[in-house]
Amino acid sequence: MILQFWGATSEEIESPVIGDDICGHASLVATRSITIAASPQDVFPWIRQMGFGRAGWYSYDWLDNLGRKSATIIHEEWQSVESGDKVPSGPIAFTATIVDAPRHFVLEIRTKGKKSPRLHFTLAYELRDHPQGTRLVTRMRSHINLPFGSLFEKIVLGPGDGIMLRRQLLNIQKNVLVAP
Repeated sequence: MILQFWGATSEEIESPVIGDDICGHASLVATRSITIAASPQDVFPWIRQMGFGRAGWYSYDWLDNLGRKSATIIHEEWQSVESGDKVPSGPIAFTATIVDAPRHFVLEIRTKGKKSPRLHFTLAYELRDHPQGTRLVTRMRSHINLPFGSLFEKIVLGPGDGIMLRRQLLNIQKNVLVAP
């Protein structure tokens, strides 16, 4: 799958990431990573302020932020996200399932079904110490319990998420390095 493991080492792909157990029956798993020459304390605020109508998603703004430019500075008013809070993502919202500054941030979408969720999606950000600063390891896990759900994951969700997350990581890296 295109970009499924962009930037990730084999160790990062094989090792657990915070929140893996939240979407335990994932049919799609992707790990993407980047090294940022800054401490986790300097990187984490960029992740914490993400969201539609907030700092954006640092990706392709015309698509995931309806043309509004993602933030290029830290906004203190968006730093109060805690576990259980909603993080807007357009027509639906993520739940910030784990917020453990400055190391872990996990977003989740779970829709209700009769026996199991129809859609279960998690996006985890784990900030690890690295000799050059921070290794930002992300893990996306999803399970779509609908007809053709696995086909949708393979053809649309996986590649689309890979393209968007790659851009997000590169923009976070750039923002951290050029921020005042």
